[in-house]
This record gives sequence, structure tokens and C-alpha cells, in this order.
Amino acid sequence: MSTIHFIGGEKGGVGKSLMARILAQYFIDHGQPFLGFDCDRTHGALLRFYATYSAPAVIDDYQSLDRLVDLAAADPARTILVDLAAQAQQPLSRWMTDSRLLELAPDLKLSLVYWHVMDNGFDSVELLRQCLDQFGHKIKLVLVLNQLRGERFELLESSGQRARAEQMGASSMPLQRLADATMHKIDANSRSFWAAMHNGAGADATLGLLEQQRLWVWIKRAYEEIDRIGV
Repeated sequence: MSTIHFIGGEKGGVGKSLMARILAQYFIDHGQPFLGFDCDRTHGALLRFYATYSAPAVIDDYQSLDRLVDLAAADPARTILVDLAAQAQQPLSRWMTDSRLLELAPDLKLSLVYWHVMDNGFDSVELLRQCLDQFGHKIKLVLVLNQLRGERFELLESSGQRARAEQMGASSMPLQRLADATMHKIDANSRSFWAAMHNGAGADATLGLLEQQRLWVWIKRAYEEIDRIGV
């Protein structure tokens, strides 16, 4: 069965592209064939960091989105990874509804997963509520709690939206924060996570020896969460 992973969350800067990059590296490291599609027309992270595996996609163009399903249906062993731009949920939902994708997916032997990336602010909680209103039980949902601004998600817990999501079958995973200086070095050199971890040591290295180790630990923990969710 093929799987299409949509990486969303609506809010700009919440970490959608970071999660997409982690999943891309996960598929590469686990020998899982995949195609990446980047919906961000100005700051496409998959196109920048994993260009060999990625192509652009247009979120408000049905033909562009149809191609994702055609490619997935053509090869059951293939995974499709879609990095959504901010405010993509409405056009994505409209395309799914007009195309009857959710109804057709079982016949196409197609699994759909929506990774809702969020920080610990109020806006992310409200956007999760809207996501549940739209998709609910219709699609497999994974909440990614990005700890870029802190490890505590009191607003999410007190809102009842996490409990509501779990009642609908959603899974959740924390995404721990990587030191800003380390991430800035990786981004400044447009390196994949693999390249950043294997760039050697010394004056010419992008990351210092211990930074490489911390990156390895960070990636390993993210992989463990992905394995636990089982998608």
C-alpha cells in the first residue's frame, strides 16, 4: 500500500518544513523509496535540502495535486511526502472533497497521513481545532508537538483538543529542540541532516565533533518517535 504524507499545521514558522526534512532523511536512512513535493513557492525546504528527491507542487492546482495520487497508485512501494505551505489546509480539503479522495483511497490501496505540526501557542491550538473539524475521523492524523518555544503544552491540554484528537484516533509525538546555533549552521550550508552528521571534523567542518553527536542523538530520538507511531 502506498502512503501520502501531508506535512501541515497552517501556521508559518511552526516547523512544518523541519518535520518534512526529518521524514525525508528517515525514508533515505531506512531505504524506503519516496518522492518529495514542496508546496512553498518562496522558501521550499525539500527542494533546497533534498533536491534529488523533490519537485514543486502547487496546492491550489488540482492537476498538480492529482499527480501525487497518480504516482502513489502507480507503485505500491512508493511513499509520497508533501511539505505544505502555510494556509494550505482549505485548498487541500477542497481538493480532497471535490475529488472524493477519501472515499477512493481504500480502492486505490492508498493510505493518507496528515502530520499537524504545532508549537505551544494559542494559534496552534485553534488551528488544530479547525483541522479536526475538517478531517476528523477521515484521515490518519499525527500531532507533532514542536518544542521550539518550550516543552510544556498547557494550552493544548487545557483546551481539550488533544483529547478530542486522540478520541478520533490521532497519534502524537514530541519534536525536541535542537540548539539554534547547530540548526543555523546546517541551514546556512543547505546541508541534509546526513551531510551535516558526516562532514568530518576540524576547521573545515560545518559542525564541530560534539555538535555532530548532538545532531545524531536528536535525529535518533525523532526516528524512535516515528517508529513508535508506526506510519
